[in-house]
Amino acid sequence: MRVFVTGASGWIGSAVVDELMTADHEVVGFARSEKSAESLVAKGAGVLRGDLDDLDSLRRGATDADAVVHMANKHDWGNPAESDRAERAAVETLAKALAGTDRPFVVAAAISGLVEGRSAVESDVSPAVGPDSNRGGSENLALDYADQGVRTIISRFAPSVHGTGDWGFVNFLVAAARKQGVSGYIGDGSTTWSAVHRSDAARLIRLGLEKAPAGTRLHATAEEAVTTKAIAEAIGRYLGIPAVSIAPENAGAHFGFVGGFFARTMTASSEITRAALSWTPTGPTLVEDIEAGAYATA
Repeated sequence: MRVFVTGASGWIGSAVVDELMTADHEVVGFARSEKSAESLVAKGAGVLRGDLDDLDSLRRGATDADAVVHMANKHDWGNPAESDRAERAAVETLAKALAGTDRPFVVAAAISGLVEGRSAVESDVSPAVGPDSNRGGSENLALDYADQGVRTIISRFAPSVHGTGDWGFVNFLVAAARKQGVSGYIGDGSTTWSAVHRSDAARLIRLGLEKAPAGTRLHATAEEAVTTKAIAEAIGRYLGIPAVSIAPENAGAHFGFVGGFFARTMTASSEITRAALSWTPTGPTLVEDIEAGAYATA
């Protein structure tokens, strides 16, 4: 298939490009910068220049493709409303371009905020509905098009998609530990995160693109529940500093913006996903990656 990938030079997106090309799919990556374009060309992928606000280019990329993988997001932590607006507009543009074609449309989503008090499962419907909701309600918006001739597949990612070079949440936790001289966890550290290695997440995207029916929700979680204390202790062992409890009221000062996420349990089961696509994660665990130096440059 000819696959149009947004966020193609990002942390997960670049691994998805590699996975697709290894499986003999043709990839056209959406590139905002010259540097991103050059990285795609070096891999042998095609390039379409533009950004998430360039709806005409998004439409053209989807129209010319056999499948679309939407990984891009502004991730503007200082202006989440703008990120949500752009995400909804992009998803709507891509879905409309694919309507009536039965082509696959894989949309990245998060497991955070789905449920409280238990791990999310694939049948859980996202509570985010409408433009003023989290991520602009893009998950439900994309699924609406499953009844309009789009093979919509939602891929919900663990809060930690880890590996060497990860610049996500754990990277910020390691940076905070270096700065503070201690590796912190909040309260008793009993809150938990799901985790998945980047290579396993990329393989799941490919399998979903190739096999999943319209309306499928996939969970990219290899480890269902890693305690935040275990994460902090692994960081401490790697850096050679103590792991200590941080009072909840001091989390913002200690961790920065990531403290709000570290205080929350964000977990999901992937049992249904594994059975549906014969997906078996094989990458290292989050603790193994931390201890092996995956965050050495944080």
